[in-house]
Amino acid sequence: MWACITVRLLIFSEIRFAFQPYLAGKAGSLYGTQALQLLETPWAQATTGDLLARMEVDASLYGNSYWVKSPGGDQLIRLTPSMVDIATTDAIDPISGNPYGKVLVGYLLRDDRGHIAATFLPNEVAHYKPLADPSNQFRGASWLGSLLPDVIADMDLTDYKHSFLQNAATPNLVVKFAPGISQEAFNAFRDKMESAHTGPQAGFKTLYLGGGADVQTVGSNFNDLAMQAVQSAGETRIAAAAGVPAGIVGLAEALRGSTLNAGNYAAIRRRFSDGTMRPLWRSAMGALQTLVAPPGGSRLWYDATDVMFLQEDVKDAASIRSSDAMTIHTLIAAGFFPETVITAVSTGDYSVLKHTGLVSVQLQHTPAPVPAGATEDFDEPHLPDVPVDDDQTDS
Repeated sequence: MWACITVRLLIFSEIRFAFQPYLAGKAGSLYGTQALQLLETPWAQATTGDLLARMEVDASLYGNSYWVKSPGGDQLIRLTPSMVDIATTDAIDPISGNPYGKVLVGYLLRDDRGHIAATFLPNEVAHYKPLADPSNQFRGASWLGSLLPDVIADMDLTDYKHSFLQNAATPNLVVKFAPGISQEAFNAFRDKMESAHTGPQAGFKTLYLGGGADVQTVGSNFNDLAMQAVQSAGETRIAAAAGVPAGIVGLAEALRGSTLNAGNYAAIRRRFSDGTMRPLWRSAMGALQTLVAPPGGSRLWYDATDVMFLQEDVKDAASIRSSDAMTIHTLIAAGFFPETVITAVSTGDYSVLKHTGLVSVQLQHTPAPVPAGATEDFDEPHLPDVPVDDDQTDS
């Protein structure tokens, strides 16, 4: 569980903040202003990565991460998720007078005794909740919520391994004595055996038995329980719920066979970046935009240029841009207006293309070939006789 959270936050905290023009459904080039300083240095000796890492840990463990500005407005303050209540009220229909939904009113921060310590309006809180809670539209849910049985089972298996080692790395033993053994002899044998053959340091020591004692093994060992298969299956289920492919987090079940071949690893890396990280970044930008208002016509967005984990995506993007450039060149050479070509390629809507009416010379008619033996003026066009006024000079 912690390995999955660690992988998520290490990649999640690598991006940078930026503003992006977003008009008519089209995104422009990223840019920055001084307003981003609050997110770049959220508190003393902290960076963008510190802020994002804390947000991700809160979201994984609690399902929610709450942030407000300090009274001076120059720092961000984290609200402990377990001490925050979401205040709502009923939305009342003005005609029937009946409630038909909930309206967000604000957030209540409670102290250790349960008393209200502070209240905040919705526009004063950056509420990061990447997964929606089915029972409350204003609250997030932890991806760990449905995995508690698997997590508990994994902890039990770990306890079982500890107990196995404490029992000299052998299954349970049953010692049978012949009839007539006194209670004192039984107690002495038991105490001596437990002192000499309990704990991992006592494993594989020779056991000496007196007359009348018979030792039999009961229970299961690791092979009988298929420990590796059972525990690996639980780990894979935890990784799947975290949105982290097992090959990325390095789980044992993903380190066998062809999983780590170049093509397979590239596919699972793309699945993790496109299916987990980018949605998380988008959700975080929407939450933090509450505290750092972008300029008009822009939105708060992320810059993943320097994220080394996504460098393969950068290569693919460069290949796409090269293909788009070839398409633009081809369409302009075919006679379409350049501005309509750029719009068509960038939006994918080729119905906006408009033609200049000019075509390539390859599409124009060529003169008929000159037959062998023809005169030089054979291919000159025939001009019709035009009457000329005697008063006009040559033109």
